[in-house]
Amino acid sequence: MDSTWVSGTSSDLRPRGRAGGIATGLVLITLLSWVALPAAADRGVYQTPEDFIARSFPTGKAKAKAIWIAGKLKEEVREVLGHDLDRLRVRYWMDGRRTAWILEEIGKEELITVGVLIDAGRIERLNILTYRESRGWEVRFPFFTDQFRGAVVAENATQLDRGIDGISGATLSVRAVRGLARLALVLDRNLEHPRGES
Repeated sequence: MDSTWVSGTSSDLRPRGRAGGIATGLVLITLLSWVALPAAADRGVYQTPEDFIARSFPTGKAKAKAIWIAGKLKEEVREVLGHDLDRLRVRYWMDGRRTAWILEEIGKEELITVGVLIDAGRIERLNILTYRESRGWEVRFPFFTDQFRGAVVAENATQLDRGIDGISGATLSVRAVRGLARLALVLDRNLEHPRGES
């Protein structure tokens, strides 16, 4: 008997032979991959911090520096994030009025790494560099990140000058990214920028 479907009664429909078992296994593997792959495929590194810095400053003239989180700035950071930062200083790169920041915040359970480029106090670009959560990965797409382009925080304030549309099912990731955008702007505002450059 070959490995084709053999029917006796309706409850006796089953694949016979090796080929039928292999076909059933392949169907199951395909179905499982459709369920598991989107979450696994959308987590990961989308851009390295080194690449983000290199693309932000193509002339290569940016200098790495650090800002200390103390005093009034520490209070502002707490207001932005809702908690203290887990470090005493934050590294950034600067060339004239342009600064680039690599920042991290927990979404629901895992860290989200974001690169923020600021020019003259406005966000020029925000990229999701690494996303580790199993849900909410849509925050990495331009339809979300482009909303931050041109955003500012007013002097002595920590809120963005605009609303950022959320994403259904990604509330905590959206909140984390919004907080990091605000944090980068507040940190940038506290730097001593070269005079006469805009």
